[in-house]
Amino acid sequence: MTLNCSGSWLLVLATLALAGCASAPAPAPAGTDHSSRYTITQDRAPKGNFDASGLSDAVPVYQAPVRAGNKSPYTVWGKQYSVMNSNEGYVARGTASWYGEKFHGHKTSNGETFDMYQMSAAHKSLRIPGYARVTNIDNGRSVIVRVNDRGPFHGDRLIDLSYAAAKKLGYQSRGTAKVEVESITVKPDGSMFIAGQPFALDGQPPSKADTAVENDGQNAAGGLFVQLGSFSSRDPATKLQDRAKGVLSSPVRVRAVDTASGRFHRVQVGPFQDEGSARKTQNLLEAKGFSQSIVLTDSD
Repeated sequence: MTLNCSGSWLLVLATLALAGCASAPAPAPAGTDHSSRYTITQDRAPKGNFDASGLSDAVPVYQAPVRAGNKSPYTVWGKQYSVMNSNEGYVARGTASWYGEKFHGHKTSNGETFDMYQMSAAHKSLRIPGYARVTNIDNGRSVIVRVNDRGPFHGDRLIDLSYAAAKKLGYQSRGTAKVEVESITVKPDGSMFIAGQPFALDGQPPSKADTAVENDGQNAAGGLFVQLGSFSSRDPATKLQDRAKGVLSSPVRVRAVDTASGRFHRVQVGPFQDEGSARKTQNLLEAKGFSQSIVLTDSD
């Protein structure tokens, strides 16, 4: 009888053990900290001195809505999150972190393969895949990333960038940075919008939908300008202006414009009387790390 009872208890314990394995949580999406999917326990930067200076931004393209990666609501670590119906008009400020070698080569939430050397990002609520411009508020640098993953799920962090994107923004050694995230949406006809206003990639003609209302002391009309960035709030524009003044002798202005989506602050160098002079300054700026510049006229 004792033997039978012991055997029964062993059978019960074995059954519970199997049930525990069967009910273990499913692997978490890239960007979370469930290490069962990964061979590395703690995330880390790649070995060597990876040069991100020549890395191009992600290029936004139109893609019809897809279901992959957009389940809503979804739950991670007992907390529920919702995915937005549309990314259009989204602007937010918060803390950016980055993820690298631990997740490199693994699937993102929509089934793509995460590459820490490409310009991509994870966000908790933006529809994926999508695109966003991320600006480091401390230094004014901006990148365009493809949002194809979910996360970050640590504290109050807003967005997780790939290691390469974080390095281009200059915060990879600190781990986090204060950023502004502006969604970029593309219509089926190819027209592009950022935070709700018309947008064009560098090298393409800028939109003329804006009407100038302020020039902050630089009121010269006509001529050409090199534009370094455009921000929905004044603080990052002022910081970028100060940074540009530190490397140039040319005037640098913050030009405020009112649009249907609100006021935007554009950081511009100039004026220049001919395109050759403007391009020369643009090349100098790019060599100094200002990689998001475009040349436009005062009326644009």
